Amino acid sequence: MLLLCLFILFNYFGETTGYSIKPDKNTTELMEDTNMTLSCIYEGSIDSLHWYQQKPGSRPEFLIMIDEASKYVTKANPPFPRLSIKLDKIQKRVHLEISSAAVTDSAMYYCALRPTVTGNTRTLYKNPYCM
Repeated sequence: MLLLCLFILFNYFGETTGYSIKPDKNTTELMEDTNMTLSCIYEGSIDSLHWYQQKPGSRPEFLIMIDEASKYVTKANPPFPRLSIKLDKIQKRVHLEISSAAVTDSAMYYCALRPTVTGNTRTLYKNPYCM
């Protein structure tokens, strides 16, 4: 019985512009080898939605993105084979689906409205209850 700690943080929020994205939940714990979905809710008219993963001591790494208008999906190169992305335009949600979650998936996950990898390796948020 191994639990994973997965974090979602929003990466971009612009109250004055009317565009925002935020996680459905801040922390998710699950059993190894189970499927899971991380979700973010967005507001405003956007072009694309992006997911990133950040392992401790590393910079955020691009995982996958979806174009809001065409629903065209762009994956990292090389792609992460157990990841998929779904867009619900009616409820304005974007979902990152991880199949057969493994301990190596334990990380901080970011949803974003635009490309955001900057090379900053500092952790933006730390949950003291999850190691």
